Amino acid sequence: MTQMRRIVIVGGGYAGFYAAWNLEKKLRPDEAEIIVIDPRPYMTYQPFLPEVMAGSVEARHAAVSLRKHLRRTTVVAGEVTRVEHARHALQVRPADGDPVEISYDVVVITAGAVTRTFPIPGIAEHAIGMKHVEEAVAIRDTLLTSFDRASVLPPGPERRRLLTVTFVGGGFSGVEGFGELLSLATSLLRSYPELSPADLSFHLVEAAGRILPEVTDEPGRWVVQALEARGGHVHLNTQLVSAVGGHVVLSTGEAFDSELIVWAAGNAANPVVAQHTDLPVDERGFLRVRADLRIGTPDAVVPDAWAAGDDAAVPDVAVGTPGARTVPNAQHAVRQGRHLAANLTAVLRGGTPKQYVHQSLGVVATLGLGQGVFQYRGLVVKGFPAWVMHRGYHVLAVPTWERKIRVLAGWLAAGVFGRDIVSLAGVQHPRDAFVRGGAPR
Repeated sequence: MTQMRRIVIVGGGYAGFYAAWNLEKKLRPDEAEIIVIDPRPYMTYQPFLPEVMAGSVEARHAAVSLRKHLRRTTVVAGEVTRVEHARHALQVRPADGDPVEISYDVVVITAGAVTRTFPIPGIAEHAIGMKHVEEAVAIRDTLLTSFDRASVLPPGPERRRLLTVTFVGGGFSGVEGFGELLSLATSLLRSYPELSPADLSFHLVEAAGRILPEVTDEPGRWVVQALEARGGHVHLNTQLVSAVGGHVVLSTGEAFDSELIVWAAGNAANPVVAQHTDLPVDERGFLRVRADLRIGTPDAVVPDAWAAGDDAAVPDVAVGTPGARTVPNAQHAVRQGRHLAANLTAVLRGGTPKQYVHQSLGVVATLGLGQGVFQYRGLVVKGFPAWVMHRGYHVLAVPTWERKIRVLAGWLAAGVFGRDIVSLAGVQHPRDAFVRGGAPR
């Protein structure tokens, strides 16, 4: 008789969702009980977040419901605070109620990375990240509301502040978000005759001497030129020194007031993985993972423990360079989730796991409506063709046909009628109108 195993997956992001989704397909109901633990009831398709900010993709269409699509999986809405693999147990803090302990036979850690921050004055009080749908929506609503507020003000410092946007971080997230929001702001001017292009001030701050480290130097320089040609200011070899009160001070000495500050300066290890587990981690706090996605080293396996995605230091076998690790991006996380499910199924049935080997399909980025860049080895595509490739790749990559169709329908509507420019910033304070009863503020 087959032994029923309890498989607990910590994190419902790319790797966790795809691992659970594929385990459901591969394992019979009497072989395993699958549990996914995540504080959010959905998987965020992060490549769509820049387009959510720009209004090209509806916010809910960038999120995939865990409960709707994981039909045989138990979804626990809570935050894992500790993993004690020696006891095969973990601690979970639900949104309400007391912490609970969940035991398991097999644990899969796909908690994902968190936004990397630095102790810069004012950042915690005034900046916003862009890893989640809620953040993308808030960024969009902030910009739209700023346009409404600025349109009734005379030219001057306050109007300039409202229409000044600062992105910190020149990786893919920062550059794509910057390009898409700049594209939205430029298009909004047609609806605000009171404002002009001179009122807009968009700044991208990057500590290194180049942006988009995943592409080579020439396309990286082209992206900078393309953004600056559209009115953006790209600050290379520059660090953010302070953002107290929304007053941005750069290491070059330049300073300005900014209504919107977006922090996209890379990822850090998830604190649960880095500090609250007895599983082995490296010097950066990421899980030590073998090429077959089992936790451990090439010489020693940690039984019943697996990991994938951004919180795992997965060897990049395809590169062939000792010590190389897979890049923490959606392309790897999705494929690692699938591969982990296949390997775990094989091990449960007495088989042998295979190494994760994936050749990069290239990198593609959107820079705003009709603009993009793509590179695969020596092949570089720029402008509109790259933008089409970006949309084509991601509509194929987003999971479930339901989401693909919804995203395509949204793009079609936006292509015919233009972006929706309604701000729903009021949802952050939904009781204001009821409490005031129509009285002036």
